Amino acid sequence: MTPLSHTTGLRHACTVLSRPGLIRLVTEIDDNGPIPPRSLTRTLPDHHLHYTVRQARALGLVRHEPGVGLSLTPSGSGLTDIYDALARVARRHHLPAPVCDFTTRVQHTLTLLAMPVLTTEQTERGSRPAAEDLDGTRALLQQWLQENPQLTQGAEPVLAA
Repeated sequence: MTPLSHTTGLRHACTVLSRPGLIRLVTEIDDNGPIPPRSLTRTLPDHHLHYTVRQARALGLVRHEPGVGLSLTPSGSGLTDIYDALARVARRHHLPAPVCDFTTRVQHTLTLLAMPVLTTEQTERGSRPAAEDLDGTRALLQQWLQENPQLTQGAEPVLAA
């Protein structure tokens, strides 16, 4: 497989990965461990929660383990590392603002990564914030996406009812 550059697949993956419910679900499990089934609505009180859980399962990010609850798969654990790296870049460069929450930082950085890569000349003129950091996180994201191609296929995963 060739490395991903600025493609429809990369843009689609950035759009899917920037959904607030997905960011919250994956990072909540990473921070606090598996979520017992009856605690899910207390932990993540969101009216899109059931859709988010189904989507995360269809993408292979979470799984339900009997007696344990909703936990991360190895792909989901890898995604938390990507989210952390994205948030660090945003925090370091005060993006999108000096003070904002984790989800907003991740969303903003994913939006930047989905944009076309600028030429060296444009980068040298300072038209692209945090160019080296963005390149580093783009490389991490591309590596993760190569290991998880279901996110670059350009279509929403089919969600069972």
